[in-house]
Amino acid sequence: MQEALLEVKNISVEYAAPRGQLKAVSNVNFTIHRGEFFGLAGESGCGKSTIAFAIMRLLKGAARISSGEVNFRGTNILSFGDEELRLFRWEKTSMVLQSAMNNLNPVISIGSQLCDAIMAHQQISGKGALERAAELLALVNIDKNRIAAYPHELSGGMRQRVVIAMAMALNPDLIIFDEPTTALDVVVQYNIIRKIMELKNRMGFSIMFITHDLPLMLEICDRIGIMYAGKMVELSPVEILKNGAGHPYTRGLLRAFPSLLGEKKKLSGIPGSVPDLITPPAGCLFYPRCKQGKEICGQESPGFEDLGNGHFCACHFGGVSGGKNE
Repeated sequence: MQEALLEVKNISVEYAAPRGQLKAVSNVNFTIHRGEFFGLAGESGCGKSTIAFAIMRLLKGAARISSGEVNFRGTNILSFGDEELRLFRWEKTSMVLQSAMNNLNPVISIGSQLCDAIMAHQQISGKGALERAAELLALVNIDKNRIAAYPHELSGGMRQRVVIAMAMALNPDLIIFDEPTTALDVVVQYNIIRKIMELKNRMGFSIMFITHDLPLMLEICDRIGIMYAGKMVELSPVEILKNGAGHPYTRGLLRAFPSLLGEKKKLSGIPGSVPDLITPPAGCLFYPRCKQGKEICGQESPGFEDLGNGHFCACHFGGVSGGKNE
């Protein structure tokens, strides 16, 4: 049995809106094990990044965690005080956000920014921090001579690698990647993903990888959770999803993206749009867009059923209609 590193239990997040409370995340559950590559996929606005920000306790303003727990090695981080939270971030769990240029200070060199992160958490001299910063840059294939460079002097791919290096500065057990290749060209995306895989295998940390690109996840993840309208609708080992997803939304996502390694197929979108999360409809939230939906789907919300072998699906007819990802 793998060690449970992070357990998200019945987590719900709401945003205050003029028309009422918007339920961005509703009763989501999943576990990330030690050394695991866990993916979280779904359309924009489905709640993926909100979950990541909830785990890191970074929700601000109108957002609040309304219920649930986030347990890291058995301890609920939602109960942490300021000092406990400071130690948790970076040392236990770190996060790589999309759009690296927005996450680096444009008027401070990358070396100084790396040193600041290291010295804020460790008793280390300035020289020692600078040496550690050079080591981190080498890990992501950036020459140590660029340590005095400013963010605008680096390419988009190099800036993203700097942020990855910063996330690894204190050897955390878990790194959350929130769409780390957004706005990068496909060649740079490939290099970033390859580097992430290489570092994970070398250093042994766990990964939570967030993206809307499900075919990419099928090639790199161990397990995948599928989000729709703030809810987890499917959770499965990759091999099961490759052979036949249980939820019609998952199958729709797979039809909407080209396969990275499989045969060429005609792509098709998912008709309709996501429901209003302030006043959501009764029953299954995907029902208005579902081709296989029946009367019960518009009346009762499906439970998160165990289909066996670690495969869970929130569908009244999950795994019995559709079968293959056609």
